[in-house]
Amino acid sequence: MFFRIFFISFSLYAITISAQPGGSGVYEFLNLPNSARVASLGGNNITIYDNDLNMPFYNPSLLNGSMNENLCLNYSMYLAGINYGYVSYARQYEPYGAFAAGMHYINYGNFKKTDETGAITGNFSAAEYNLNLIWAKPVFDSLFTVGANLKTIYSDFHDYYSTAFLLDGGLTYHNKKWLLDAAIVIKNLGYQLKPYYAGHSEPMPFDIQLGVTKKLSHAPFRFSCVIRNLLMPDMTYPVNPTDTTTASKSLFLKFSDKVLRHFIIGVEFVPTKNFFVNIGYNHQRRQELLIETRPYLTGISWGFGFKINKFRFSYGRARYHLAGATNSFSFSVNLADFYKKAENKNTVPVSDTN
Repeated sequence: MFFRIFFISFSLYAITISAQPGGSGVYEFLNLPNSARVASLGGNNITIYDNDLNMPFYNPSLLNGSMNENLCLNYSMYLAGINYGYVSYARQYEPYGAFAAGMHYINYGNFKKTDETGAITGNFSAAEYNLNLIWAKPVFDSLFTVGANLKTIYSDFHDYYSTAFLLDGGLTYHNKKWLLDAAIVIKNLGYQLKPYYAGHSEPMPFDIQLGVTKKLSHAPFRFSCVIRNLLMPDMTYPVNPTDTTTASKSLFLKFSDKVLRHFIIGVEFVPTKNFFVNIGYNHQRRQELLIETRPYLTGISWGFGFKINKFRFSYGRARYHLAGATNSFSFSVNLADFYKKAENKNTVPVSDTN
């Protein structure tokens, strides 16, 4: 009941906000998958509830006490020489909840500056930054967790720059008995302090998402599904009148294609707690970027992760197009493990004098 009220109230509030398809809003780098694990699951996941500190970036209510003193580092090699990354650190402060701070950046590279005649006059670079401050706290006997993520955005494109404050809000339902997690996330609700063009505010990448994750009781598989852009029923681009392939599709195929563009599906194979293999499917990515004669693995992503001693590593590869794919790397460690080891070494056993 609480979950339903939460969803309806935020949906009604968001009616006055224009939903934006990919590419028509600013700060689209916020929608890129920072984590190698999430990249391998199709590019988004808001319901995996464990000790992975990368997950609260996608849903702040996934932040929990098991992430106390965790540190995560991420690096992704994007297309056309673009790279981006994310670093975060978390602490638990009872009874106030869990807190995390992180820095998210994207580097577009260096460019040549020219005048109207084409003469080179210098060089410049372009980058965007996002400072995250995340908070989460269990409620209702820990069946639910609420969380928020305050984002401070700075975007720099040489002569044009912009700043903004954005807010994510999340609610996660966690049922250990059923091995089930469900969540709703309100993303990028905020205000642009400094637009790129004075007096002209650009649209924010606002979104409402639902997700569910279910782990099988007697098999090492975990299935996840995310539904994005709930305020945008049609995520397809206008059909080209000369496109006979699209025009010849039945009404059922057109309708199912529009529905599936909202879904991202991922599967984790977890034979042990220290190793996993992932595969994901992003239907919208596949439909927008595939070549009809050579579709291959467009829209498919995969990856794996493992733990060695105190360190966790993961790798994700996502096929965006026949001509290119992204590679993501993640590293994480719990700093408290080093303190415990040092304390154990310094502890002098007390001898029995009796």
